[in-house]
Amino acid sequence: MQMNLQARHALVTGGGTGVGSAIALALAEAGAAVTITGRREAPLRETAASHKNISWAVADVTDADELRAVFSSSAADRGRVTIAIANAGVAESQPFGRLTGEQWQQTIDVNLTGVFNTFQCALEPMLAAGWGRMIAIASVAGLKGSAYVSAYCAAKHGVVGLTRALAEELQPKGITVNAICPGYTQTPMLDRTLDNIMQKTGMSREQAAAALLKGSPTGKFVQPSEIADLVVRLCTDEAGPTTGAAIAMPEGIA
Repeated sequence: MQMNLQARHALVTGGGTGVGSAIALALAEAGAAVTITGRREAPLRETAASHKNISWAVADVTDADELRAVFSSSAADRGRVTIAIANAGVAESQPFGRLTGEQWQQTIDVNLTGVFNTFQCALEPMLAAGWGRMIAIASVAGLKGSAYVSAYCAAKHGVVGLTRALAEELQPKGITVNAICPGYTQTPMLDRTLDNIMQKTGMSREQAAAALLKGSPTGKFVQPSEIADLVVRLCTDEAGPTTGAAIAMPEGIA
């Protein structure tokens, strides 16, 4: 399959680091104009400097007006956004009995409402184009339960439900909606998770990693480049029939 996305404009939330940065670079390499957003300017600038097709704008996915302004300003410069990658997310481990209302709300706001805001901003330009790709970077936690991350699981299950509902609604309009559900991925967020396990249990880093990988069919952490490659494939015209999918990575992990 030829990965040619020239004349497409993609917007990637949480695009400054980790998976978002890898997705932005992969889309840019495939020829798309890419706008990345996030809350911190420095990593956005760094990622944008890695490819001439990438530009950046500071925006918080929990602020619909702020995000809408970025969609509008970037469209004026680079054409309407027809690829929207809802990647921004946060994760925090906490026993349910200690989970505060504030922690719950923050997790839902970023991981679920952030996807809602991103896709709502993308809807109008995609309808105008008669073509669009909405992709949420969810998690295997959106497909099964996991201890100590109840808020995160709830949010990611919501993302998968939103994806499936929108796919049914938008398929007749030439817009596909899919979710990618990776297991533990080699990112700065994973490093923080490992540090937390080590601190709380006294495990070595190797032992903590082994505990996270228990049950993984590959025995390896997912790489951001693997997720990015799948995003690009889902954005091609050839992937048009694929919609409403919640794709586990690696296959068989859910």
